[in-house]
Amino acid sequence: MSAEAIRQAANDFPACLERLWPLAARRGISHNTFQAYTASLTPDLRIMDLLDNQPEFTKSFWDYLDILITEDRIRKGREVLEKNRATFDIVERTYGVDRYTIAAIWGVETNYGTLAGDRPVLRSTATLACIGRRQPYFRDEFLATLEILQRGDVRPEKLIGSWAGAFGPTQFMPTAFKRFAVDFDHDGRRDVVDSMADLIASTANNLKKDGWVTGQTWGYEVVVPANFNFMLAEHRRMMPVREWERHGITRANGQAFSRGDDMAFLLVPAGVQGPGFLMLANFRAIMKYNPAEAYALAIGHLSDRLRGGGPFVQEWPRYEKVLSRSERLELQELLARHGYDVGEPDGHLGARTRAAIRDFQTKIGRVPDGFASAGVLEQLRGR
Repeated sequence: MSAEAIRQAANDFPACLERLWPLAARRGISHNTFQAYTASLTPDLRIMDLLDNQPEFTKSFWDYLDILITEDRIRKGREVLEKNRATFDIVERTYGVDRYTIAAIWGVETNYGTLAGDRPVLRSTATLACIGRRQPYFRDEFLATLEILQRGDVRPEKLIGSWAGAFGPTQFMPTAFKRFAVDFDHDGRRDVVDSMADLIASTANNLKKDGWVTGQTWGYEVVVPANFNFMLAEHRRMMPVREWERHGITRANGQAFSRGDDMAFLLVPAGVQGPGFLMLANFRAIMKYNPAEAYALAIGHLSDRLRGGGPFVQEWPRYEKVLSRSERLELQELLARHGYDVGEPDGHLGARTRAAIRDFQTKIGRVPDGFASAGVLEQLRGR
């Protein structure tokens, strides 16, 4: 949004909230509750600067992983696992979700509760419900926040979180809280902020309902041969692990794959120059928690490190220039101009952009690895 559009929306903020009252009433929110929490509410316009700067979408995979997978975070994660061992034991038996993945989400989201955010969730969701490009989405989050407050699951002073409205050590969005939060300690409240039992169980319930497969890993780091057909590397191309082996894919650590029948897709986030990953159903479950591939890879890798695994074996192409947001937008716009489907250009280089890059690389006779390099951008500019 332009600065002028933001100012206009900010001036309309009180009227916007009033327009949301009928929707709140249909959810059973009392007028007293609505008035008590919205009468003096003002928009937080600083959020507008944060909308398009989420690190999982703006940094290279290797820079993002460097920030999150540190020895300190691994050490703290193991301490959290040991401190809450009894709770993890019963949650793991109840939901069948890997404890190390739950701890990894806790670590990546808030560094085990130390970086959970400092903004009132109601104000953040109200701001985004009335200002910005995703108002319908955040309207639902705002209304769900009012439901949480009316129900009393989380105390108002504890409903503090990120600029987008995620709260608690594992960062539940209000609508996700509605769907997945459980009262595991049986005190009558679903408290994912202060109750470790509710927090751990609710996160497990979220993953389970999003398709977590008990006993399966998230994926494998793999070596992709130089002569590989990279057109096979896309989310929609699910094949049994043993079929990927027939195409020359091997584990980077030299070990055998655990289960040849598991269905997987191949992700090559840095193209032919970097490591590849076979992603299983549990990677998709993590991506439903946060739809960024870099985020899900960080969760998977941190979970492995917490259980005693080592760093990735292969090197990332750290010599490659990381495209700025304006360059990523330009790349998508140029691809769209050439007739490739990238959706609405937003600077987030996901599966659709990668598929478009592969098609373009095939057309110009390059290895179609889908990597959004500075070289690809230059080639698009020159055509």
